[in-house]
Amino acid sequence: MKIGFDGKRATQNFTGLGNYSRYILKLLANKYPADEYEVYSPKPLDGRLAGDFNSIPSIHFKYPNNSLLKSWWRSFGIVNDLKKDEIEIYHGLSNELPFGIKKSGIKSIVTLHDLIFLRYPQYYNWLDCKIYKFKSQYACNHADKIIAISEQTKRDMISFLNISEDKIEVIYQNCDPIFHREASLDEKAQVHSAYQLPGKYLLNVGTIEPRKNLMLIAKALKEVDAGIHLVVIGRETPYTQKVKGFINQNGLENRVHFLKNIPFKDLPAIYQQAEIFIYPSEFEGFGIPIVEALHSRIPVIAATGSCLEEAGGPGSIYVDPKDHKALAESINTLLQSQGKRQTMIELSKEHLQQFADATTAQKLMHLYQNTLKNA
Repeated sequence: MKIGFDGKRATQNFTGLGNYSRYILKLLANKYPADEYEVYSPKPLDGRLAGDFNSIPSIHFKYPNNSLLKSWWRSFGIVNDLKKDEIEIYHGLSNELPFGIKKSGIKSIVTLHDLIFLRYPQYYNWLDCKIYKFKSQYACNHADKIIAISEQTKRDMISFLNISEDKIEVIYQNCDPIFHREASLDEKAQVHSAYQLPGKYLLNVGTIEPRKNLMLIAKALKEVDAGIHLVVIGRETPYTQKVKGFINQNGLENRVHFLKNIPFKDLPAIYQQAEIFIYPSEFEGFGIPIVEALHSRIPVIAATGSCLEEAGGPGSIYVDPKDHKALAESINTLLQSQGKRQTMIELSKEHLQQFADATTAQKLMHLYQNTLKNA
């Protein structure tokens, strides 16, 4: 089978959508090496990502001939290239499909990650909301099948975009395999020293923006033993200054450590040395950092209200994203009870089976094959 993919995020993006795109490409190429994977991107593969793909002969990157028309090519011109390359099925990995794909006769699938911009438009620019909705609606209307990354996203598609349930399939993703291996003692010590990590710390990973709700952890930290610190990893936004203001006003500046631009290879050792992973986001499409934490064998506290229960499973703790006292209580309970921690870790091992790479790859390939059969 010859499968085409939207590679914009795979070649340039180092966060959620980029990680998902690369995960899917490498997973399929590893499990089904006889098929061909053509990745269409307006920009060349970032040099820092070259190592991810150099040794995978079945993945090929395709770029526009005219460097001045990159955006037009990705949305329109690409269809001619797909036909010329004899692509059998095209997968839009990040909420979009090129215009005219349905008329071309090429079967298409789109992955929809979330509709947060419709649930919480206050977190987005007005024009961005309009553009995101138009592109998502177009993709869902014209795709032969839609992948939702969670049951929550599926429900939102039905509710906000009026998409038929029969058209949607939920396929979970796993985190990068780098998190599946325990770091050696030397690796942990090296990372601990390089980033001057505190002795005992809570961990939060993700862009520091209002929806991610870092302020809730800062407020809870006031009610946690002074020997416990907080390590925050993520890109800063203007919201960061609001959180730092609260931290400084409450004498917490020596207990909160902000890290950014951390090499991906160092993340597992940072996760694995944390006491607890905390993810109090008000709303997510899935929450892959939670899966990373579960693979790292540390307990997770997350927020109620979206899909985080799907990611964290029955072995994690969930609190109201507006209740910092409940968060503080949960943190203190876990810090004081080794038995509770161990029970959560064991439950999480079982929960992770539904995200197994083999399961995801098989579901994707079956979806491609069944979509083509129904041509």
